[in-house]
Amino acid sequence: MEIVQYHKSLLQKKFQCLCEGISNQGNPTLLNEIYTDLYITEGGSGEVNDEHEVRQIEAASKRSVQYDTPVPCNDIFKPLPGQEGNIRTVLTKGVAGIGKTISVQKFILDWAEEKANQDVHFIFPLPFRELNLIKEKTLSMMDLIHHFFSDITDFSILSDEKFNLLFIFDGLDECRIPLHFQSDHKCCEVTERTTVSALLTNLIKGNLLPSSFLWITSRPAAASQIPPECVDRVTEVRGFNDPQKEEYFRKRVSNEDLANRTITHLKSSRSLYIMCHIPIFCWIAATVLERILGETVGGAIPKTLTQMYTHFLIIQTHIKKKYTQREETDGGMIIKLGKLAFQQLQKGNLIFYEEDLQECGINIKEASVYSGVCTQIFREEAVLCQGNVFCFVHLSIQEHLAALYVHLTLINQRENVLNSATSRFKLGQFSKSDPLYDLHKSTVDLALQSKNGHLDLFLRFLMGLSVESNQNLLSHLLPQATSQSQSMKTVKYIKKKIRKNPSSEKCINLFHCLNELNDQSLVQEIQSYLTSGGLKGAKLSPAQWSAVVFVLLTSEQDLDEFDLSEYSPSEEGLLGLMPVVKASRSAWLCWCYLTEKSCSSLASALSSASSLRQLNLSHNNLLDSGVTLLSAALRNPLCQLQKLELGGCNLTEKSCSSLASALSSGSSLRQLNLSNNNLLDSGVTLLSAALRNPLCQLETLELHLCELTEKSCSSLASALSSGSSLRQLNLSNNNLLDSGVTLLSAALRNPLCHLETLVLCQCNLTEKSCSSLASALSSGSSLRQLNLSNNNLLDSGVTLLSAALRNPLCQLETLELGGCNLTEKSCSSLASALSSGSSLRQLNLSDNNLLDSGVTLLSAALRKPLCQLETLELCDCKLTEKSCSSLASALSSGSSLRELDLSYNNLLDSAVESLSALQRNPQCKLQKLQ
Repeated sequence: MEIVQYHKSLLQKKFQCLCEGISNQGNPTLLNEIYTDLYITEGGSGEVNDEHEVRQIEAASKRSVQYDTPVPCNDIFKPLPGQEGNIRTVLTKGVAGIGKTISVQKFILDWAEEKANQDVHFIFPLPFRELNLIKEKTLSMMDLIHHFFSDITDFSILSDEKFNLLFIFDGLDECRIPLHFQSDHKCCEVTERTTVSALLTNLIKGNLLPSSFLWITSRPAAASQIPPECVDRVTEVRGFNDPQKEEYFRKRVSNEDLANRTITHLKSSRSLYIMCHIPIFCWIAATVLERILGETVGGAIPKTLTQMYTHFLIIQTHIKKKYTQREETDGGMIIKLGKLAFQQLQKGNLIFYEEDLQECGINIKEASVYSGVCTQIFREEAVLCQGNVFCFVHLSIQEHLAALYVHLTLINQRENVLNSATSRFKLGQFSKSDPLYDLHKSTVDLALQSKNGHLDLFLRFLMGLSVESNQNLLSHLLPQATSQSQSMKTVKYIKKKIRKNPSSEKCINLFHCLNELNDQSLVQEIQSYLTSGGLKGAKLSPAQWSAVVFVLLTSEQDLDEFDLSEYSPSEEGLLGLMPVVKASRSAWLCWCYLTEKSCSSLASALSSASSLRQLNLSHNNLLDSGVTLLSAALRNPLCQLQKLELGGCNLTEKSCSSLASALSSGSSLRQLNLSNNNLLDSGVTLLSAALRNPLCQLETLELHLCELTEKSCSSLASALSSGSSLRQLNLSNNNLLDSGVTLLSAALRNPLCHLETLVLCQCNLTEKSCSSLASALSSGSSLRQLNLSNNNLLDSGVTLLSAALRNPLCQLETLELGGCNLTEKSCSSLASALSSGSSLRQLNLSDNNLLDSGVTLLSAALRKPLCQLETLELCDCKLTEKSCSSLASALSSGSSLRELDLSYNNLLDSAVESLSALQRNPQCKLQKLQ
C-alpha cells in the first residue's frame, strides 16, 4: 500500500543517521555503518535492582553467557524454539546508555528498509520523553497518532485487523506521566478522548487495540511500573560483550593502528574495560583515545574514569569553538551545565525542559552547542504543543559534571552546595581549615549510608577531581580550579572506613575511589597473597578481605564457579567474600566449617539481585536453624536459586518442614540434595506434600542415606501419582525393602507420573522388586534410568527385568546392576533383550561373577544390528583375555558400543592392546576404553 511505503520512507529518513554530538553536525554517521550488535537476552524476574547502575554493570561483567538465552533484536516478538503462544508485549530492560534506544532505532530502520519484520504494517515510535510534553492533554488514540505522525490520515488502519501495528514506547524511566493501571477508566475505542495516562494504560492492558504489538524499554528500577500480567516477554540489553567491544572500536576508529592501541589501552585498565559494556562509554572512550593517541605530541593517557570524562569534557569544548563565536568563557558555561546536572541529579531527573535550563541561566542555543554533553530533542511540527527536551548523553556524564560543580564551587567560592537544607545530600558544617577534606569525608560517609549506592559514581568523580593530574587538565579551562591537594588525607580516611566497615560490598566503591586517588597499596598487598597462593590459612583483617573482594570482582577471571576452599574454607572467609559469592553463578562451600551464621548472610544474598543459581553447602554443621533461614530466602520472589545441596548438614524433619513451605510457595528451586541427614519418614512426608503442590517446580530430589523406610515410598508414590514435576529421585542406602518398591512401581504406572530417573542402590531389595518394576516398565512408564546396584536381585530378578526390556513400551535407556549377585545366566537374558531392539543405551554389570562365558553371550548380542548399546561397564567381573577376544569380535563387526570399562579384571596386556588397536578399525566405534 502507498500509505505504508510513505510511512516507511519517513521513518527511514528519521532513523538512518546516528548523531554523536556536535562533531558530526552536517556530516552525520549512518547507523548501518557504525551499528554493532548488542547482547540481548531473554529473562528477568522483573525485580527492582536499586544498586547504582555502574555496580550492576560490574556485576554483569562477571557473569558467564553460557546460561543466557540470547534474542536477536529483530526477533524479540518471535517465540523461541519450544515456546508457545503469541508475544504481544515485550519489556526490555537495561541500564542507562546500554543501547536500548539504539536497538529501537535499528529495529525501526531494518523494518523501514524492508530487511526484517515485514509482517508488521505500521510502526509508531512514541518515546516517553516526547509524550511528557502532552501529558496534560485530553485526546483520543487517533489524535495521539496524528499528533506524532501527521502522515497518517486514514485511521481505518486502527480498526482493520488485517493491519499489524507496533507501538514502541522508549524510556519508561523518563516518563513523567502518572500511569494509573488500577484507577484509569476503561477505554476501548480509538475515537474516545481521555487522558494520555488512560490511553497508555489501556493500550498496555490490551483494552485498546488488543491485536497490536507493544515494545516498552526501561532502565531496571522503573520497569516494575508495568504489571507483570501485561508483559509476555522480558528481555535485557546487556550491551557489548568482549568481541562486540572490539568490533565497535574497529568500526568507530577508522585507523587500524589507532583502533588496536585503543583496545590495548582499555584492556590494561580493568575499570575502564568493564565500563565498555556500555555503548555510550565506548563512544566516549573512542572520542578521547582517538584524539590523544593520534596526536604526535601525545600526553597522559587516561587510566581512570575521572581522567576519561575530564578529557571528554575538554574535547567537547574544543569542538564547540568551531560552531560558536560567543564571548562567554567555556568555564562559565560548564559551571552552568554542572549546576543543572547537580540540581537534576538531586531530583532524580535524567531529562529536563527549557524552564530547568533557564533556572540555571542557560538558553537553548547555549545548550545546543554542547550537544556532545547535553543532547536536544526539538519538535517543531507538533500540533497540540511544542517544546524542547534535554538530557545529558549518559547518566555518568551528568554525575561527572555534578561532581565538578560541587568541587569548583567549594574551591572557587568557598561555598558548600551540598550543605543545602533542602538537599537530600545534606552534610554537616565544614571546618574553615580544610574544607576539601571535610567535603570528601562527609561524602564518603553519605555514600556508605546509601542503601542503593546512588552516590557511588558521584563520589568516584569527586575524589578523582582532587588529583593534581585532573586539576592540571582543568586549569586550561578553569584557571581557578587548582587547589592544594589533600588527597593523602582523604586516602587515609577511606582506608580507615574500609577497616571499620564490616560490609565488603559497601567497600567495593571505596577501592574504586582509592584507584581514582592513585593509591593501590591495599590491592597490591592482596594480589601478592593471591599470586603466591598464601591466602589459605591467612588471618586477614576486614580491610584485606574487602581488598580480596575488589581484586576478584575486577579481575578478568570469570566467576561462573566460586570454590571457597581455594581461598579460605571458613566462616570468616565466606563472610568476607560474600560479594564474590553473590556475583557467582555456582558456589561450592562444602566442607568449609560453616554454621547457621553463614546461612543468615547467604539468605540475605539470595534475597537480593544475586547471580547465584547453584549452591553447595554439603558437610557443614548448618542444623535445622540454618536451613530455616535459607528457606525463608527461597520463598523470596527475588531468589533465583535453582540447585541447593545440603548433604551431611545434621538436619532433621524440621528442615523438611521449612523447605516444604518454600517449595509450596513457587520457589525457583529445581534440584535439592538432602542426602546423609536424619530426615526419617516424617520428614519425607512433609516434602511429599510440597511435591503435590502445583506451585512446586522441583525436578530432582536426592534422599540418599536418610533413615527412610517403606513409609517414605508411600508418601512419595502419592506425590508422583498426582502430577508432580519430579523427574529424578535418589533413595539409595535406605531400608525400603520390596514392599516400598512395590508402592513406587504402582506410581510409575500412573500416566501422571513423570519420573525419568530412579536410584535405589543398597535398599535391601530382591527379585520381588524386579517383578513390580518390570510391570511398570512394560506399561509405558516414563522411566529412562534405573539404578538397582548393590541389591540381592539374583539372576531370577534380572530375567524379569529383561522381559520388560523386550517390551516395545519400555523406554529404559540406562540400567545399573552392579553388585547384584549375578552370573552368566543374567547375561543370557540381557543378551536376548539387547538383540530384540531394546531401547537400552547404557548397561552396568560391574562387581558380578559373570565370567568369560557371560561376556561371550553379551558379545554375541553386541554384534546384532538391532542392539543399540553404547556404554558397557564390566568392572571386576572375573574376566580374562577370553572376554577381550569375544568383545573384539563384536567391536570389529560394527557394534554401536562407544564406551567399555574392563577395569579390575585379570586381563593380559596383550589382550588389552589388541582392543585398543581396534579403535583404528573404521568398523569400530569405540571411543573410550578402561
